[in-house]
Amino acid sequence: MQVKEILNQKGRDIYSVKPSDTVYDAIAKMADYNIGALLVMQDQNLEGIISERDYRNKVILKGRTSKETPVKDIMTDKVIRVNSSDTVNLCMQLMTEKKIRHLPVMQDEKVVGVISIGDVVKTVIANQKNEINSLRDYIGSGGGYPG
Repeated sequence: MQVKEILNQKGRDIYSVKPSDTVYDAIAKMADYNIGALLVMQDQNLEGIISERDYRNKVILKGRTSKETPVKDIMTDKVIRVNSSDTVNLCMQLMTEKKIRHLPVMQDEKVVGVISIGDVVKTVIANQKNEINSLRDYIGSGGGYPG
């Protein structure tokens, strides 16, 4: 299964902040949408990503204040991203190896969505259920075994 199929199922909402926005505004937006990360966009360009982990490690534990710290000071600027044509298995591999939970999805150098580890796990489980049901149907129908 390709990433674009996940986006077609879940929608292509892209929640973002600007690099100059405060961390407080970013955290408030995450809370409003009940999400764990936001893309950091300037115009239509992906500049970075800010997550709850960035907030914990780079604001709270460093004694900074979220109302005075701009997003650009704590965002992750080397963003791992995938293409809409990449596979779900590649996403799972990247998320596991890099210990990340969100991947921006690109198509022709443009952000077209974001997928989370939850989206990937849901997709894998649904595919496994479909395979199990297909195997049950096959076995139940005689499975091509000579009688």
